[in-house]
Amino acid sequence: MAGRLVGKALAAVSLSLALASVTIRSSGCRGIPAFRNSFSSSWFHLNTNVMSGSNGSKENSHNKARTSPYPGSKVERSQVPNEKVGWLVEWQDYNPVEYTAVSVLAGPRWADPQISESNFSPKFNEKDGHVERKSKNGLYEIENGRPRNPAGRTGLVGRGLLGRWGPNHAADPIITRWKRDSSGNKIMHPVSGKHILQFVAIKRKDCGEWAIPGGMVDPGEKISATLKREFVEEALNSLQKTSAEKREIEEKLHKLFSQDHLVIYKGYVDDPRNTDNAWMETEAVNYHDETGDIMDNLTLEAGDDAGKVKWVDINDKLKLYASHSQFIKLVAEKRDAHWSEGSEADCHAL
Repeated sequence: MAGRLVGKALAAVSLSLALASVTIRSSGCRGIPAFRNSFSSSWFHLNTNVMSGSNGSKENSHNKARTSPYPGSKVERSQVPNEKVGWLVEWQDYNPVEYTAVSVLAGPRWADPQISESNFSPKFNEKDGHVERKSKNGLYEIENGRPRNPAGRTGLVGRGLLGRWGPNHAADPIITRWKRDSSGNKIMHPVSGKHILQFVAIKRKDCGEWAIPGGMVDPGEKISATLKREFVEEALNSLQKTSAEKREIEEKLHKLFSQDHLVIYKGYVDDPRNTDNAWMETEAVNYHDETGDIMDNLTLEAGDDAGKVKWVDINDKLKLYASHSQFIKLVAEKRDAHWSEGSEADCHAL
C-alpha cells in the first residue's frame, strides 16, 4: 500500500510539472517559464497554482474536461468541485455518468472495443502492437480494468467521443510567420515594441472554435508525419487535390518541415472530450517560416475537419480551442514576439 501511494504521489508531481507549462499563474505574470531550453519537450514551472493531478486539485484543474453538456451530446457530467478533482481525495459518493458515443461503439478502425469484450486485452502503459498506450506524462493507474485519467476526475466514465482507452495521442503543427507591411518589412507592435507573429488557424467544424490545425496520430505513424499530414489536410485541403497538386504542395513544404523546429509541449491536454478513462495528449510543434517565402507561395484552403482557415495575429486576446491559446503564447515567448500590451508583455524576460 505504501509503495502504491508513493507511486501515485510521484505520478502526480510529474503530471503537475508538465501541465504547469500551460496553466501557470504567478505574481500577475501568466505563463512564466522558470527553466528554458530552445528545443526542450517540456518546460517546468514551480508554482502552487497549477493543475495538481492525482494528489489534489487547485482552481486551474482541467476545467474544460469537466464542462457540460459533453461535446456532440446532451449528456451532463456529474459535477466535480475543484477540491475533489484529485484521485487521492477520498469521495465515496462519487457517481460519474457513463457515456461512450454511438460512433465509437460502432467499432471504427480508430477505436478500441469495449473493455468487457473477451477478445480485447489492451497492454496499458506500453506500446500495444501499433497502438501507443504509453502516456507522455508517465505511468497512469488502472482501476477495475480501466485506465484512470492522471489529471483527476471529470464526472464522466467511458470514452465519450475518444477512440482509445487511456491516452489518445494527437499532434498540433503551429505554422508561423512574421506579419509584414506592403514593403516586406516586419511590423512592430507600437506598445510592446516587439514584432508581430502570425499563425495558421482553422475553425473546427465540430464545435465552431478557432484552433491550431491538428489531429490524431494513426497507429504506427511517426509524429512528424502526423504533423505534416494534418496541416496539409486541414489548412491546404490536400484531400481534394489531384496527385500533381499534392506533389507540388509537398515540394513547397519540404523545406519548412525539414528545418529546425520547436517542440512547444508534450503531454496531457485539458480537452472537453476527456473522461475518467480516456483523455487527450498532444505534441505541439512550431515550424517557423522566417522569410515568408515558403508559405507566401501556398494558398490556404480549409479541408477535412476545418470549416475555415486564415492567418491570425498572435496576442493575448486569442480565444482558442482546448489548451491552444497557451501553446500559442509559448510560441510567442520562444520567438520573442509580441504577446500583450499590458505589464505582462515583458514578464517572460524576468
